[in-house]
Amino acid sequence: MSNNPTTTIENKSQLIQYFIDGIKKNNNQRIGVEHEKFLFNKDDLKRINYKKLQHVFEILKDKGWEPEHEKDKVIGLKRDKQKITTEPGFQYELSGAPFKNIHSVCSENNSHFSELKEVFSSASITTSSIAYDPFNKLVKIPKSPKERYKIMTSEMPKGGKLSLDMMYKTAGIQINYDYTSEEDFEKKFKIGNYLAPLTIALFANSPFNEKKFSGFLSYRGKVWQETSRGGIMPITFEKVNFEKYIDHAINYPILFLKKKGKYYSPNGQTFNDFLNGNLNFLKREKPTLEDFENHLGTIFTEIRLKQVIEFRSLDTCNFGCICNGPSFFTGLIYGFLDETYEIIKDWKKEEVMEAYLNAPKQGLNTLLHNKKLIDWGKKFLDLSKKGLEKRNELNKSGKNETIYLKHIEEIIKNKKTRAEMLIEQFNKTKNLNFLVNHDENFSYTGF
Repeated sequence: MSNNPTTTIENKSQLIQYFIDGIKKNNNQRIGVEHEKFLFNKDDLKRINYKKLQHVFEILKDKGWEPEHEKDKVIGLKRDKQKITTEPGFQYELSGAPFKNIHSVCSENNSHFSELKEVFSSASITTSSIAYDPFNKLVKIPKSPKERYKIMTSEMPKGGKLSLDMMYKTAGIQINYDYTSEEDFEKKFKIGNYLAPLTIALFANSPFNEKKFSGFLSYRGKVWQETSRGGIMPITFEKVNFEKYIDHAINYPILFLKKKGKYYSPNGQTFNDFLNGNLNFLKREKPTLEDFENHLGTIFTEIRLKQVIEFRSLDTCNFGCICNGPSFFTGLIYGFLDETYEIIKDWKKEEVMEAYLNAPKQGLNTLLHNKKLIDWGKKFLDLSKKGLEKRNELNKSGKNETIYLKHIEEIIKNKKTRAEMLIEQFNKTKNLNFLVNHDENFSYTGF
């Protein structure tokens, strides 16, 4: 099957072929990281509006970034294999290029942050490396002009009460991994889902809401659990292959449809209805590959399949930890996959789901398969290190990727997540000004 986005899909085997076309050779597996952050006006900590964002985009255009438009509005930028996009509340996202190792991922982020320092300084913007906006009420957050976000804003709350918080007030890190076969996909998919409780706990970095402690270490984690089309896919706990993933995905209702530049709002019909030529508003028309890709991107589960596997359970955080989460999972996923899979494969659905729901509040004290997450953290950190050593991807100084694990090592050694450190700081200062990067160095002091 051609990977041409305009190819019409006549049957399910073409969808299966789409995932088969995503299979990579063992020596060609890459890591792509997407990183979101909040942008605030320096003087009042309100979120920036579209006019201010345009100003940022104008400055970046002079640095070789090319604008991407929707109608007459600039909605993102592109340079080589990198993209800058914005979320519904203008959370700023860098979608990095796919790289062979974490050294390159880190270096890309480093150079982009250097680029941003100057831009933000001249635009009087400050930022905070936290995963849930702690300062602003939902109703006060400016809204993106993207058509699809308007549709989502009216639709999403119907299926999950915190869906708008997810859209406008959260920022995460997503890691994209390749798969080398259907069986390889299944192992990575299950590991990502089964370890979602650990991911939420280890990377918890969103304890505040409206300038107060929310009661959660990862309020972002909690919000995503109460989001329409979110959570852990029920098929995770069965035998999974491409066809099963497709059968599950096409039974989600269509969230929006874009045809010939026009957006259609949903009417409850599923993608399967579309495949069968039964969409009320499209007169027996069938979907294209592009329609299918758009639909896959409207499923907001913790782990998601496109032609890569997306790990989506990490709270966003500062520079040091952008390299941190990807290195931890790369050691497990690309370094020691079979050993990692052996540990989790017999875990029961009930225990994983209970830990998943408890993790945003209980953090590393959450119980999973008769052990606390702190103990699983130690075990998987050890495994990840071995996996990274086995990969033996070296930087210019001859060091391997284990150098990026030190944040996790600290967390596990001190039994204290980033969120808990922030709460301690808040208890001393009684305000959240310390969360803002006044010196534009994009990191919390001392972290």
